[in-house]
Amino acid sequence: MRVGMGFDAHRLGDGRPLVLGGVEMPFPRGLIGHSDGDVLAHAVADALLGAAGEGDIGRHFPDSDERYRGVSGLVILSGVVGMLRGHALSVEWVDTVVIAEEPKVAPVAGEMKERMAGAIGMSAGAINIKATTTEGMGFTGRGEGIAATAVACLVASGGRPAG
Repeated sequence: MRVGMGFDAHRLGDGRPLVLGGVEMPFPRGLIGHSDGDVLAHAVADALLGAAGEGDIGRHFPDSDERYRGVSGLVILSGVVGMLRGHALSVEWVDTVVIAEEPKVAPVAGEMKERMAGAIGMSAGAINIKATTTEGMGFTGRGEGIAATAVACLVASGGRPAG
């Protein structure tokens, strides 16, 4: 068994859709990033890469590469899962926290789980999505951005041993 953790944060800005966990949220501002800015999918991708000992998403999906401009966080997740297969690892469990004053995550958490599970190739029941605020403190509290954390548990899936 291997465990990895991930974190991502992006500024909110005008003129972009807000995408979290692969779901476009009804919100007047979106996350600014080279890709779609999906901090939840990015945090999960980093947790998976960390558990596999493969660095972070910046190493594999750099913002200097135009192929990744505007790319969905779900595409990044799928790419990371392909790397895990090369290590004979499969995803057992993912736990996440979205850190934002708004929008509310709970109404669409089930859809987020379904979309991310589809990209990872696992049951939506093996993904947990939580949300919290910082009660007005810091950049998330002031509504300047959104952050997310994730922890992932990977297990050896047969074939070539992990490690």
